[in-house]
Amino acid sequence: MFQVLLVDDEPLVRHNLWTLLDWADYGFELCGQAHNGLIALTMIEQSPPHIVIIDVDMPERNGVELNRTIKERFPWVKTIMLSSYDDYDYVRDCLNNGSMDYLLKHRLDESTLLNILNKAVSELQQENRLREKQVAESVIAEKVSLEDMRDYLLYLLKRQTKTTYGFEDFSQKENLYPHASRYATAALQIVPFLLLTESYSDVQTNGLVQQVVDMMQQSLGDIHERTAVYVEEGRFVIVFSFKERSEHIMHREVDGQLRKIQHALELFLNLQSVTAVGPICTSLSQLASSYCSAEYELDGSSSVKTFRSHTLQIETPCSDKHSHEKDQSQRVSLTIEEQKQLLLSIERFDKQGVHQLISSILASIDHLPIHSHTVQMVVSELMQTGDKAWRTCLPSTDPAVANLPSRSELGRMKTIRELEQGLQSFFSSLFHLLNQHRVIGSYSRHVTQTIQFILERYSGYVTLELAASVIGLNASYLSRIFKEETQRTFSEYLNQVRIDAGCMLLDSGRYSIKEISMQVGFTTHNYFFKVFKEITGLTPQAYLSNPGKRKNETKLPTLHLGN
Repeated sequence: MFQVLLVDDEPLVRHNLWTLLDWADYGFELCGQAHNGLIALTMIEQSPPHIVIIDVDMPERNGVELNRTIKERFPWVKTIMLSSYDDYDYVRDCLNNGSMDYLLKHRLDESTLLNILNKAVSELQQENRLREKQVAESVIAEKVSLEDMRDYLLYLLKRQTKTTYGFEDFSQKENLYPHASRYATAALQIVPFLLLTESYSDVQTNGLVQQVVDMMQQSLGDIHERTAVYVEEGRFVIVFSFKERSEHIMHREVDGQLRKIQHALELFLNLQSVTAVGPICTSLSQLASSYCSAEYELDGSSSVKTFRSHTLQIETPCSDKHSHEKDQSQRVSLTIEEQKQLLLSIERFDKQGVHQLISSILASIDHLPIHSHTVQMVVSELMQTGDKAWRTCLPSTDPAVANLPSRSELGRMKTIRELEQGLQSFFSSLFHLLNQHRVIGSYSRHVTQTIQFILERYSGYVTLELAASVIGLNASYLSRIFKEETQRTFSEYLNQVRIDAGCMLLDSGRYSIKEISMQVGFTTHNYFFKVFKEITGLTPQAYLSNPGKRKNETKLPTLHLGN
């Protein structure tokens, strides 16, 4: 609805205008009436209408003066002038001050008034579109300006100081850091960024990065004094500018700002971060060296914050940082042997073996900061191996998969030890999920519990009596119902599980036959040979040397899935 104010000192004229149109039907609302210019101006000041219909000849302040004031103070308000006289001076003055038209009262009818009102609406809509376009262009221009500023800083931070000649002139021209004489840089790393975003699309990752930059900048305040810039792989840099101040004051301000940012990221985005600060420098040309020092400090240890209190004098080349990382560890990711061993342990349901392997792998990288590329790659590949295991056995739509710990939980972990605990929890949940799947079938509760007991403990000491004690049944009763439901005795089922696990180990080629017999739960080498031949029809040596003659290689799935 477009609001219209009527201003005329004659009540009969105001009534005639009020009843001349069915205002609402044409999209207008009569928002008020005034009988002189002073009252009208007060009403306009309180709530400006879209259109004002004004009588030219009124007491106290006439329509010509009111129209002139409106155009000076409320230039977007459209005015339509009314008069009983066709006075040329009045007409000229009103039109010169932006009135839509000058109408004679005795000639006014519905059609004439509606035409001029629609003309006013058309101009209002056109002006509104123009304002929206100008605002949008202004926002885009400001955004481009901020992006240019960040691109410039990123370019500056990655270049050697000898090639930054003239950048101070550029920064002054762009009003980047006015009146600044000292600078400092801080590196901030989201932990663990690669793990959190490995399942994200590019759009989702870019969205997260933009959220972080916006939140950091909001905490920092004026971008022309403190600027947040995204570098890569969850790494951000903050450039601080200072006027002449003591280093103690600069130290305190940087420390406070970083703590404020870290708190905001954890509170609002549930993101952990670590930071380090480079030396103070006296020119923009030294920012690259200051930032390299911050990165070196951040990637050289897992400590949260450091600050170099001395002013930068000598450049620290960025290449030193990469050399430092290289010296810390040659490991980049899981070895092929570790991946095979992990998959084999999962297939065998060797929970202890998996846990020992994870502990051994993470012990080899516990000297690295948690945000390092190596740590995140190793943890990512461990998780991917676990995902591969459940996808092999379970449909992706299985609702039980949702019970596995999610990668988002890794964002709350601050140390390698916490990551290890998270991985152990993930694989424990995975074993529980796969165990439930392996014994799905028409078994009773007690037989299902017995099968789970066998699958979890087959590599150790297992007897019918021990299983019955754990479940809480009489051993003779358990033996009878187990045979009825599985068509095998407890010992036959246990031996089948052990031999199937032995076949997997033989296929891996990593262990000797004697080692395998011990790993799958046989107390003597000879008894393993005897049972292996009874079930497979081959000796272990023949199984290895004659793959084409192997029998019953697919017996395990049938055995564990029930009827």
